[in-house]
This record gives sequence, C-alpha cells and structure tokens, in this order.
Amino acid sequence: MSQPLKRTSGSLLETLSHLRNHMGLVLFLSLSMALLWLPGVAGTTLNCHKTCICASNIVSCSKMNLTTVPMGLPLYTAVLDLSYNDIKRLRAEWTPVKLLKLHNLLLSHNGLHFLSSEAFVYVKHLRYLDLSSNNLQLLDEFIFEPLVNVEVLLLYNNHISQIDRSAFVGMVNLQKLYLSQNQISRFPLELVKEKSRLEKLSLLDVSSNRIKILPINELQQLPAWIKNGLYFHNNPLLCDCELYSLLAHWHIRKLNSALDFKDDYKCVLPGPLKTQVGVFDLNTDHMNCSTFKEADEEAFLEQTLTLGCDTKHKDMSKTWVMPGNVMVTPGSNQTAKVLPDGSLEIGPLRPEDSGTYTCFAVSEALNETLYVVLKVHNFTMNAGGETLNTAYTTLVGCLASVVLVLIYLYLTPCRCFCCPKKGKTHGEDSIHSSMLSVTPTHEDPALKAELNRHVAFIDSKELQGQNGKFNPNGDDDDLDEEASSLGKARRKKSVAESISSVFSDTPMVV
Repeated sequence: MSQPLKRTSGSLLETLSHLRNHMGLVLFLSLSMALLWLPGVAGTTLNCHKTCICASNIVSCSKMNLTTVPMGLPLYTAVLDLSYNDIKRLRAEWTPVKLLKLHNLLLSHNGLHFLSSEAFVYVKHLRYLDLSSNNLQLLDEFIFEPLVNVEVLLLYNNHISQIDRSAFVGMVNLQKLYLSQNQISRFPLELVKEKSRLEKLSLLDVSSNRIKILPINELQQLPAWIKNGLYFHNNPLLCDCELYSLLAHWHIRKLNSALDFKDDYKCVLPGPLKTQVGVFDLNTDHMNCSTFKEADEEAFLEQTLTLGCDTKHKDMSKTWVMPGNVMVTPGSNQTAKVLPDGSLEIGPLRPEDSGTYTCFAVSEALNETLYVVLKVHNFTMNAGGETLNTAYTTLVGCLASVVLVLIYLYLTPCRCFCCPKKGKTHGEDSIHSSMLSVTPTHEDPALKAELNRHVAFIDSKELQGQNGKFNPNGDDDDLDEEASSLGKARRKKSVAESISSVFSDTPMVV
C-alpha cells in the first residue's frame, strides 16, 4: 500500500515543478514584450541593417516595400524618410511614442489615401512634411491643426478636389504651401486674405489645377511680398482685361510669380471654340486690352497722405528720400515721417510736396528700390467742387452765346438784299449811294437850281481799280452825262486818290 502513495506524491511534485517552470517562461516572455514597448528601449528594436538605413539621427526606409511604418523608431530620429513604399493609410497609432526631435517627415509616393485626424499628435515639432505624389482626395477640417511648427507642406501631385476652409487653421508658422497638380476648382482666398490669412505664408502654389475664376480685386490689394510667391499658372482661367492688367502689373514689378512663368499663364477666350491663348497676348492679338501703366498718386492741399513701400520681401528695413534728395529723418521738423510699418506719412500737403519719393528697402539677402510719384493739386479737396461748378457755369454760358449767335444769323427777319428784286422807279436811290453819303439823295429841282451844283454819288459795285484802289470813273473815255445835259463842257470824272475819299462823310462836289 505504501508504494502507490509514494508514486502518486512523486507525480504531483513533478507536475508542480513543470508548472513552475512554465509560469516562469510565460512571465519572462510577458516582461520581455513589455520592455519592447517602453520608450527608453524602443530604439533598440529597429534593425538598421535590414529594414532601414540609419545614419546618425536620420532613418531612411525609402523603397523597402513597406505597408506600415516600422515600430520602435529611435527617439533621437530627426529625419524619417518613408517615401516610395506602399503605405496606404496613416493611422493614429503609426508611432505609439512621441518623437519630439523629429522635424522632417517624408511620405511621398506611397499611394496614401487616408489620413487620421490624430495622425500628427505625437510629431508636433515637425517643420517639413512631404505628402506629395499620393492619392489624397480631400483635406478635412483641422487635419493639420497639431502641426503648429510646420514651415513647408508639400501636397502637390495628389487628387485633392476639396479643401475645408479650416484645414490649415493652427499652422501659424507655415511659410510655403504647395498644392499644384491637383483638382482644385476654387482659389483658397482665405489663406492669403487680410484678417484670415496665415501670417507667415509667403508662397502659395495652386498651379496646374482647375481654377477658372480668380478674385482679382482681392488679389490686387495683397502686399507685394505675398504676390511675389503666388503661383496660379496652367489653370483654365477665363480671359478678360482685368486678368491681363493684374499680371502685367506683376510683371512690371518683376514679381517672381509673373516673371518666372510668363509663358505658362494661359486663359480661355469666350466663345464656343474654347481657344486657349497666352494672357500676356491679350493686349495685342485677341482682346485689345490697354497697355498697363503705373498710376501716379494724386492728392490735394492740406490733406494727409500715406505712401506705401510695397516690397517683394517681408520685414525689410526701409528709408525714404523726398523730392530734392532730402532724406526723411526721425525727429526732424518735416511734414513727412516714417511709420512703424515702413510707409511714409505726409501732411498737411503743400504744393512743394509734389515730386518723386524714393523708398530704399534693405535686408540680408536683397536690396530693393521703389519710386512713388506724387502730384499735389493747387486747391483743397472742398475747393475742387467750387472749381468744377465755375467751369460748368462757364461752359454753359459759352454754349448759350453760340446758340444766340446762330439764332441771330439764321432766324432774324430777312434783310432787303435777300428779298426778290423789284423794279426801281426813276431817281430811286441806290443802297450803295445811301451807304456812302449822309446827304439826302432825293432830287429837288428847286434846290438844284438854287445851288447850281451837282453832287455825284459813287456806286461801289461798279468801282474797279488796281492795288486795292477804286476807280470811280471806270473807263477814261466815259463822259459825265448829267454834266453834258446841263450844258457844261465835257470833262472826265476826277479819280479819287485814296480809298478814304470814297468813304468820306463829305459829298464830292463836281
């Protein structure tokens, strides 16, 4: 009886021993798996000889046919290159630990079509993010909100057709945004418009999309340092002269966006053919848009005016020179002063303030000079209306005078010389003789006999002479018929020596 009991107790002891060994193995494996997840030792799990290439703080996993992001990335990783793989979705748990030193993340050429709303929570210190050449179709609201330090965001060569207006909210340090080669049909004005724009954004590329209409009025009001980096070439824009004027102005200012891609700015002419032409050709061959010229500044006496120094780069040191090469200095007794933003305030304006003002802008990488021509009118703004009223009144008076003259010439009663000719009775006065003499022309026989003299009246219509002198006698052989009828001797009529004798008020006595 004692032997079976001993055998049974021995079996139990062996079983317990095996269980203790098995539990120890399970506990060891559990502890080992836990250690792999600890942040302090996470970097030791990445095989930098097979999966990726590690060079100091750079981890390059490009072209490794990865479908997910490798786990256990070193905490010291500063640059992570995952381009040219097959990572379709970027989930929230792609990195379970915070990579506080990661500032460059490259995910281009992956066929990526999904971004989790929490995909960037653990990489808030990113400064450069490349999501180009993927299959992204929309950008949801606040998708990039955690990326407050990102300066460059590459989203070109995707299939993006919808961008939520708040997709880039929170990216307060974003400087360059590349959205070219997508399917965007609306210009994202909220990114550059005053009071809603990203304050540090200096480059926005929406070229090669499907944008047809631009907010031209809003774009004209943008600072030059924003327009210098605003690219929208290779879009099916609709042709009009406002578009030409906008780009012509940018080209004259030598802004990079218009200068570098001048030949790539195309537009579609109105009409059923949908012909595409160059925007810079609209002033000659197609729509005869007027050639753009910079307009001068105009102001009135006693007015206060602000001249802007609209440079192509932001945060430049600016100094002003007034007409006559007079530099504007702070604290001087001048009518002009430089404002904190670099613009020049002038006022109250005087006539001698007219002329060319020069703004010199200087930075570490660029020097720029701008000229502003100011014309000050010699009257105040209120007096301008009175001057206009006076000119209007003068014009009306001149027109009224012309009308009265025309009425006088063409609507007055007809004079005698325009009436039909009537038969004259013998001795009727000639209109010419009555004009040349103040003596009554009616013949009075009694008076003629009493005076025994004859008064000759000259008919000017039959007078003809040389060098502007009238010959009242006509031919030298003509006789004074009236004198012969009175029994006088034949004699020739006297020739007036000057034209003054013809028009004398005193009758010529023969």
